[in-house]
Amino acid sequence: MEYEDLIHRCFRCGYCKFTKDYGDFNCPSYRKFGFETYSPGGRMWLLRGWLEGEIPGTADLAGIFYSCASCGNCRERCVMNFREDLVDIFTAARTEFVEKGLTPPAVRDYFRNIQLSGNPYKLPQDKRGEWAAGLEIKPFKGQEYLFYAGCLGSYDDKGKEIAQKVAALLIGAGFDIGILGNEEHCDGNDVKVMGEAGLFQLLAEKNIAKFRDAGVHKIITLSPHSYNVFKNDYPNDQGAFTVMHYTQAVSAALEEGRVSFGELDTKVTYHDPCYLGRHNEEYESPRKILSSIPGLSLIEMERNSQDSACCGGGGGNVFTDILGGGPESPARVRVREAAATGAEILAVACPACARMLEDALKAEEGLEKRLRVLDIAEIADRAGINQKA
Repeated sequence: MEYEDLIHRCFRCGYCKFTKDYGDFNCPSYRKFGFETYSPGGRMWLLRGWLEGEIPGTADLAGIFYSCASCGNCRERCVMNFREDLVDIFTAARTEFVEKGLTPPAVRDYFRNIQLSGNPYKLPQDKRGEWAAGLEIKPFKGQEYLFYAGCLGSYDDKGKEIAQKVAALLIGAGFDIGILGNEEHCDGNDVKVMGEAGLFQLLAEKNIAKFRDAGVHKIITLSPHSYNVFKNDYPNDQGAFTVMHYTQAVSAALEEGRVSFGELDTKVTYHDPCYLGRHNEEYESPRKILSSIPGLSLIEMERNSQDSACCGGGGGNVFTDILGGGPESPARVRVREAAATGAEILAVACPACARMLEDALKAEEGLEKRLRVLDIAEIADRAGINQKA
């Protein structure tokens, strides 16, 4: 297994489970289950035992590794010099489980749906572009930017609403964008993280060929997951493109004076998506957009930025639900933390986070009347978008 020579070097100090000040547990699966088995150090110990033949490879063992949300908190807190490899080590372990046919049923079904339908929802490819109906946005034909909606933005009900608002925000900020519509394919980020290396390679090659054939050079993504994989993994497959998350694009437009917002008198707290924040160190652009809206008061949660608590949707969990629900699920813990700030809106910049946190809010009795989950683009739409010449 790749990284096998590093695994024995973890001595389970436990720092990987915590926030920066060691004041709270910040590993989603450890916080949910409370057993060392589900901590990063515990997984390293189990992986070592499995590779050395001390414990058998079973579906239960695979489930422990698939409960990891790939949030990257362990990488932030680890004190060892192999810290940058931690998330990749767990991905490599899942690749081993895939190759040995030990994937949990929900993961197996996810891969099958991507292979057969091109998306996790088993919906037709010719429905992929329907989210853009009614918008003044055209198929990509030489525009400066490709706007990539992704699977959640194309098929999930909440994701489609967000995709519409993000596209409208980009147009309002003066960006020349086009879409691939029904010609768009799954980005493959979660496929890669869940260990299906062969399927990821096929998706990457298909997307790179599509982008090149269409003449795409610059991409703006709806999802941080798409941003992450296009920026960090596609260049390894000869697919180097200029890639931005939509909050980065809009933040740049604000700096250039190309857009402004109307007034919105509300209190907002912002949830950092793991794939925008910890994985790509982008913390300021979303906050810059929110802070530019007159009347809006931005209140930080106790765990924010590098210490932000994961919603539990990463690592494919938004589709597989390996982490499961319950009062101590990461998303429910997070919405309670958001409500404790006194904010009226929990702002997100990721359709996976939006789905996880909105579902969690419905499960928390009484919170739906006090708090709403809205994407930053939805908040900007409520404020009003003013395009400048």
